[in-house]
Amino acid sequence: MADMLALQEEDATPRRPRGRPKLDDIAAIDRMLIEVALKEFLRNGYGATSMARIVKAAGISKTTLYARFASKGELFRAIIREQVDGLAGRAEQSLHLDAVDLEAGLKSYANHMLTMSLEGDLLEVNRLIYSESSRFPELGLAAAERSQIGVRQVAEFIRECAAADDIPCSDPVAIAEAFIFMLRGWYVDVMLTNRPVSAAVRRKWVDRAVRSLIAGRKEW
Repeated sequence: MADMLALQEEDATPRRPRGRPKLDDIAAIDRMLIEVALKEFLRNGYGATSMARIVKAAGISKTTLYARFASKGELFRAIIREQVDGLAGRAEQSLHLDAVDLEAGLKSYANHMLTMSLEGDLLEVNRLIYSESSRFPELGLAAAERSQIGVRQVAEFIRECAAADDIPCSDPVAIAEAFIFMLRGWYVDVMLTNRPVSAAVRRKWVDRAVRSLIAGRKEW
């Protein structure tokens, strides 16, 4: 009798459905792996973090990890993409203010991106990239892919301003690249020297940099 009751209880226990995992489950696994990998990269460095270490920290199997991310470089790019996705919408909003205004939009974008990039995980990931990219080219590649997203956003904004102001721009992408790389130069200098920069100092530099860039607008 006791054996029969035990069998009935076992039969009543909900069974995990077989088959492919749902999309929500896959997304949750990806988010968990990205969060764990980010912590491991920041704690130990990119070179010292192995896929085996990530497997152990995440408490999953190697099969699960490699099914989602085929390499450590691919996992790092996923971290960068997640950071970019978090910034993309706000970056777009910083360009488009109440009116289409080239100078105001570029200043707003620069101040927003520099502020965000000097805080939290963004700053730590950038330090990791610059410290280890000479040994691991995939880090530099991930950073370059991120920069190109910014270039495309700014180039499209420059096209809109050119049309609104009736001031042609023959190569918006080149101007956007010059702008993004100008911001990167200032940012890298601040990051590598580890010096504190006030909001007032940052805004003053941005004002000068943007004015210098648009001074030659008629030649764009």
